[in-house]
Amino acid sequence: MLTRLQVRNVVLINRLDLDFRKGLTVLTGETGAGKSILLDSLGLALGSRANFDLIGIHGDRAEVTACFDLPDPHPARDVLDDAGIEPGDELILRRQLRDGKSPALINDRPVSATLLRQVGDSLIEIQGQFEGRGLLDVTTHRALLDRFASTTDEAETLRSAWQDWQDARQRHASARAELEEARAEEDWLRDAVSQLDELSPEDGEEDSLAEERTMLANVTKIAEALHYVESAISTEDGAAGMIGAAAKNVDRMADTGGSLLEPVINALARVDAELEETASCIQAARDRLEGDPNRLSFIEDRLHALRSQARKHRVTTDELPELHRGLAERLSGLDDQSGGLAALQAAEDAAAETYRNLASTLSLKRKDAAADLDRGVMQELPDLKLDQARFTTVLEELPEERWGPNGIDQVRFEANTNPGMKTGPIDRIASGGELARFLLALKVVLADTSAPMTLIFDEVDSGVGGAVAAAVGNRLSRLGETMQCLVITHSPQVASRGRFHFRISKSATDEGMISTAEPLTSDDRLEEISRMLSGSTITPEARAAALRLLQKD
Repeated sequence: MLTRLQVRNVVLINRLDLDFRKGLTVLTGETGAGKSILLDSLGLALGSRANFDLIGIHGDRAEVTACFDLPDPHPARDVLDDAGIEPGDELILRRQLRDGKSPALINDRPVSATLLRQVGDSLIEIQGQFEGRGLLDVTTHRALLDRFASTTDEAETLRSAWQDWQDARQRHASARAELEEARAEEDWLRDAVSQLDELSPEDGEEDSLAEERTMLANVTKIAEALHYVESAISTEDGAAGMIGAAAKNVDRMADTGGSLLEPVINALARVDAELEETASCIQAARDRLEGDPNRLSFIEDRLHALRSQARKHRVTTDELPELHRGLAERLSGLDDQSGGLAALQAAEDAAAETYRNLASTLSLKRKDAAADLDRGVMQELPDLKLDQARFTTVLEELPEERWGPNGIDQVRFEANTNPGMKTGPIDRIASGGELARFLLALKVVLADTSAPMTLIFDEVDSGVGGAVAAAVGNRLSRLGETMQCLVITHSPQVASRGRFHFRISKSATDEGMISTAEPLTSDDRLEEISRMLSGSTITPEARAAALRLLQKD
């Protein structure tokens, strides 16, 4: 609910502070007094396009602030949550015009004009200005019909079903693309796996083969070294003989030496055992050196094959075993993928069927609700001087390629004002006053199911008077019972139904003309409505008529 509007230096308004309450508020005044300036000011705070011609004569900047009491839940909270803004209990929208710029703020936090407009659209709906917004925005008609039909929960379920279908479709498409890509390289894959199967690379094989190759390449030098070591150990005067002689000599003294020689005897025994182990290792090494004479050639060929495959697949030789396992798994997985693809297709089909069933059910409910909505609006039209007009809610079933999260229907409100004419968009068929009354009738029927917001009507009484104006006033009064309504009016019948009343006036000052707004007391209202009935000269008859209007229920 709009609670306060502050206007600073906008056209003829120097400084204006208006407080608003729930119910029907009327704004009256002579033509040119500045009522349209108020709408322009409010539109600026709600995110309309910046117009620097609005800057008045009292400085080089203009500023408008609109304050709102925001219940929970409220559509504006969803918009603000998505933008990461905590609204609190009071929401303050502010817009400035200065230095060719138009900064926008929400609760004193700088925001884009786009976000300001999105928030503003969820707070206030202005009928009579700002084409393409509110009820004139065809993209809102489906949600309005769903609220009227009490199918918002079904619509939300449908959106979830649509997302599930799209997710299943994406998973299926991705898996199919992967399988097609794999099938396209299947021949290459089989050949690569076959070659790696034949090669059968092992972890760490290159290092092991390179080490063995180095050994075999130096076999003569290694053999000479082994022969030297063997000679140093095994000849008569070599290490083994000397250690053996030393051990015998010490053993002869064991009985007399006692424990003194025991460590020496043990140490010599260990040395003798180590020499025997050394001789055994020398023989094992000699056996390897004297093994397969073609071993070196085999190693060279093996290393060449490993490195060739590594270059072919652009990996290191050490990575060949892992590559081998990976390619083999991809090859064996082709058949598994085919089975998985069938399961994904089934999941997509099931999700699509769920969506179709939900969408069809919702479409039927929308059709039934559309007929009820049309009847309700048509019942309102005769009293609003639209007895020859026709209102219809058009539900057009969309082709499958245009289905979406909101269902299989396109919903739009259409009308005609003359018998025999085709229906069309309301704003293209009806004139300004007719359009406002069409929208009033629609709002009256939708009132109980509409989102909480402030309604502003401009020109709703254009071209009507008497009983029709009274009917307009009655309907505005009914709307005011459930929501906040602001009405700019020239009709005394409409003005008399207001719960609150502001008079807009224009006066001359030393600096030029200025516009002001003042709240009216009961006596002030009587005088203002009397003026609206008779003009500048108020007659007793006009005052009596005004009193009768004010005393009507």
